[in-house]
Amino acid sequence: MREFFKYVFATVVGIVISTFIIALLFFFIILGFISSVGEEKAVVVKNNSVLFLDLDQAITERTPENSIIDKFVGGEEKSIGFYDVIKALKAAKTDDKIECVYINVTAPNSGMATMLEVRNAILDFKKSKKPVIAYSEIYSQGAYYLASAANKVYLNPQGALEFKGFSSELTFFKGALDKLGIEAQIIRVGNYKSAVEPFITTKMSDYNRQQVTTYVGGLYQTFLEGISQTRHISTDSLFMLANDYKIQLPKDALNYKMVDGLRYKDEILNELKNITGKDKKSNLNTVSINDYIANLPSAALSTSKDEIAVIYANGDIVGGEGSDQQIGSERISRAIRKARLDDDIKAIVLRVNSGGGSALASDVIWREVVLSKKIKPVIASFGDVAASGGYYIGCAADSIFVQPNTITGSIGVFGIIPNFQNLLNNKLGITFDGVKTGKYADIMSVNRPLTAGERFIIQSDVNHVYDSFITRVADGRKKTKAQIDSIGGGHVWIGTDAVKNGLADRLGSFNDAIKAAAKKAKLSDFKVVEYPEKIDPLKGFLASAKENISVFYAKKELGENYLIFKQMQKAIVNSGIQARMDYEVKIK
Repeated sequence: MREFFKYVFATVVGIVISTFIIALLFFFIILGFISSVGEEKAVVVKNNSVLFLDLDQAITERTPENSIIDKFVGGEEKSIGFYDVIKALKAAKTDDKIECVYINVTAPNSGMATMLEVRNAILDFKKSKKPVIAYSEIYSQGAYYLASAANKVYLNPQGALEFKGFSSELTFFKGALDKLGIEAQIIRVGNYKSAVEPFITTKMSDYNRQQVTTYVGGLYQTFLEGISQTRHISTDSLFMLANDYKIQLPKDALNYKMVDGLRYKDEILNELKNITGKDKKSNLNTVSINDYIANLPSAALSTSKDEIAVIYANGDIVGGEGSDQQIGSERISRAIRKARLDDDIKAIVLRVNSGGGSALASDVIWREVVLSKKIKPVIASFGDVAASGGYYIGCAADSIFVQPNTITGSIGVFGIIPNFQNLLNNKLGITFDGVKTGKYADIMSVNRPLTAGERFIIQSDVNHVYDSFITRVADGRKKTKAQIDSIGGGHVWIGTDAVKNGLADRLGSFNDAIKAAAKKAKLSDFKVVEYPEKIDPLKGFLASAKENISVFYAKKELGENYLIFKQMQKAIVNSGIQARMDYEVKIK
């Protein structure tokens, strides 16, 4: 009995201590929040200022809310929404206090289509005749793509410029699954629906190799053409430089006119001082792109009552509310519905950046787009990726805008039912037994292989979802189901090809999509409002604290292998039929 009370006492003490620690944590968070109120002062842009364009921060779909909690617990990496970068550069173009732009970029954290949006904004700023200077000690290929938009591109004399062409590498898990005794049972429609390949084979299928070769080549062509236009080097010459690995030393980059000079940072600072009229002993007046956009005067906004709603659909498509990094069917469909029922909103722009996810959740969102389209114009703007479910939710729009290097299509569906029988029975010695009242009562059991009858039922369900998918696309794109099926089957396309085959209407930027929405709604003056509302930082922190801690330690332990772990985890935990491009496209 004494031992019993000892353990009870220890448990109670443990609970009390844990509660105290949690309470103390929240006390300091709240204290930090209170003490920070009023600290966020408006940044005053001084005369003859340099706009510091940091492109090494994550360039996301939307700028996140400032969170004291993030600062207190170490926070996420700094990030900014691509549209805020565009708006800031547009404002700086006519701002008499901004003399020039200084680009800092080494390894940008963004997709290819997002980089194209930002790069075009830099080119537009240059029309002001204000200089743009880019400098880095090291340029990755993505960094150089952005920097090459500048008037002058400088490289550290002992630095490096990576220029070697694109490659795309997929990770295959079948060998590991075999060793573990796990079988991935695949039900799919479409020979090109390659999201399942990593779990059933050890290399790319011929179908997948064909499509990856095509779209990686298309991405590379857009990359070369952009650099060619601003550096005045032919695409053939650029291809040769990369193919023969000619840029190995900084002097090579200078000799081949990839950069305008080899400089140290102090020399760059002196050039910026010269541009802004400062002597060498004075400090530069600088303002970061983040501070500049956060402090743009509200007078720059339209006072019109008419509005265009931009609805951001970013991340995996899931049922329920989701998060700012997910497309929750409830949250996004509610945002679309709200925009539809608001009489002040005259048009909707659906901004999609997603490789897909739940087919059911995609259909829920699609329905709201269809209903909205009956009342007011709906224009879709596709970002880096709008594939599979990401295409599904936008296919009903009046018009679809893509960038040349947008990855889209992948019209196909699949399901993965893992079979752990060998692992559990033969390797771990775990067995199962039970009763059931119907032949198919345990149809989705992962403790044994599917029967022929079960596989037939699931395949029929997948076929039905695929038929619904191509029907939705055919209706939205005003084509026959046969036409959509011929370019579907899971086939991935880049933006230029999507326009050619009818999956998209025009090559154009996010701003082009907004202008098209305004034109269709007959608006000459309007405000842009953004949906859905961002999740409150405190609520988001509380809701995702456990998951964030798990992710933090997983990243810490696995390093670069975290993406492999994440991909494998997705395949196992995702339930229901998926309309997903389930591997991440990484161009190296």
